[in-house]
Parts: sequence; C-alpha cells; structure tokens
Amino acid sequence: MSQTKAVRIDNLQYANWSEKIFRQMRQGGVDAVHVTIAYHENFREMVFNIERWNRWFEQFPELIFHGNWASDVVKAREGGRTAIYFGFQNPSPIEDDIGLVEVVHALGARFMQLTYNNQSLLASGCYEAEDTGITRMGRQVIKEMNRVGLVVDMSHSAERSTLEAIEISERPIAITHANPAWWMPALRNKSDEVLKAVGQSGGMLGFSLYPHHLKDKSACTLSSFCEMVARTADLMGIDHIGIGSDLCQDQPDSVVEWMRVGRWSKEVDYGEGSRDNAGFPPQPDWFKDNRDFGNIEQGLRKTGLSEADVGKIMGGNWLRFYEASFTPA
Repeated sequence: MSQTKAVRIDNLQYANWSEKIFRQMRQGGVDAVHVTIAYHENFREMVFNIERWNRWFEQFPELIFHGNWASDVVKAREGGRTAIYFGFQNPSPIEDDIGLVEVVHALGARFMQLTYNNQSLLASGCYEAEDTGITRMGRQVIKEMNRVGLVVDMSHSAERSTLEAIEISERPIAITHANPAWWMPALRNKSDEVLKAVGQSGGMLGFSLYPHHLKDKSACTLSSFCEMVARTADLMGIDHIGIGSDLCQDQPDSVVEWMRVGRWSKEVDYGEGSRDNAGFPPQPDWFKDNRDFGNIEQGLRKTGLSEADVGKIMGGNWLRFYEASFTPA
C-alpha cells in the first residue's frame, strides 16, 4: 500500500474506467473516490451502470470496492484499496418519483446534483438565462434526501437555486467540483456569497482540476491553484474545503457531447458558448491522473498551510462530511 500521512479523497471523477486507472489510484494513495454514475440516465440506465461497477468490483477486489459509509474509507486505507462512492450529476435517475430517492440511496448513491446546467424538475442550472430557484418538487426532494442520507450537490446549479438549497436543506450541502468565480469567472464557478453560505452552513466545496474551471485553463500553474485554495480557506473556513478534481481521464471527446447535451437537444452545446470548449482539454502537467495528488499536497505546503490543514484539504474534511451525511437522519 502507498502510505501517506493524509487521507486522500477525491470527491468527483468521471474517468473511462479501467484496470490501469484503478492501479493508478493505488499508486497515488487515493483512499476514496466519488464517481459519477449518471449524467442524463433514467433509473434503469443508472442501474445498468451500477451493474457495470459491480463487475469491476468483482474483477479487481484487491484494488477497489463499493463504499457506502464513512467507515469504508478507513477500511480502504487499512486494506490498501480505494473505496468507490456513487453519485449523480443530474436528478434524472429519480425521474419524477420522489420514492426513488430512498431506492437510489439503498443502491449506494451518496450524492445527487439537483441540476446539470439546465432547468430540472428540482432547480435551475447555471446555463439558464433565468434562475427560478428551488421548485415545489425540489423542496420535497431535498427533505427526502436529508431524511435518507443522500447529499444535495449544487455543483452545476445557478446562484439563487444554490442559495435556496442551502437555506432549505436541514443537512449541509456540497458543491463537489467547482472553483471560486473571482479566480476563474466560468459559469460553473461560484460567487463569494455562495461560498460563504456553504461554509457558514457546514457544507463542503471540492476544488476542480478540470481545465475549463481553472485560471489559464490547461496552462494553470500548481502555485496559482494552491494559492487560490489557501485564499478560499480564508473565505469559507479551512474545515469546508477539499478536492473534487472532475478528472475525466481517457474519455473520448464524444463523451463531452453526452455530458452537455444528453437527449435534450439536437444541437451541440459547447459550454460557455464557445467552440473552443469542444472536446476534453489537456490536464495541467502537474495533475494528469491519480498518481499526481502528491503534487497538490506539496503545493499546498508551499503556501504556508500547516500540515494539519493540508491533511484536512486532501481528505480529512471529506471524511468528516461523509461521517455526518451518509446515514439516515
């Protein structure tokens, strides 16, 4: 096992999964990864994705296993494996049936975004011209998510919807993968008001390594990223930040179209309105895959953060959040 001082948790990846990537997780000492198992899938299609993960758990039991509870991070660490947690980037798997919230939690889902860029039955996405906030169904679904232990994720949601979700939810919410808008003004990145509200309510922000969310994109430097993390700690509080890399390793460019378009449009959505965003951009040279988490850890140390605070950012905060969030209320 790759021994590391700090627990390492990446709270968002959507890679083209393979034995190579699972082995890189181990080489990088990554104890847990929250993986996306639905973008636009309906319930039955999401179940098919779980079946596929079950085969990988069966094929590579020495590398990965299905994580359900916070204790599985400890189990993974002790056994030299990586715990895999399921999440949705859209509420499409619950269709229009609030009863499926409890069902998907029973199947292992632990995070669900209320929107993916567009308006959903629950809230407004960040690409909509008008943000109408949390819908009537959204209020009921948040209540049910709170009850069963399914985390409200507002990574792709618009400003009003996000602030309302924080206010409505009786349990802290997460923004699993985004960055501050002051550092990189992408539609997906979050305002100071949202970040402060997340921190004050006990929620979590996972910093994204996806180049379209980074200052200078693929040319973003490690020092720029880590200085941004340290400054955001001052804004939100050190206990409310972690990593949510949004790593899409080895994915073909066709997957970007599925992520952005799904089945809702016959036209290609380039994201942020630019053809320059077509396809997957190259990762920064200091974070290409799971073996590079040590670079982030070293970069954070250079900002002057204490060893304890670096440990919180690399995974300690997510572990505490898992402990508080995954079990029924």
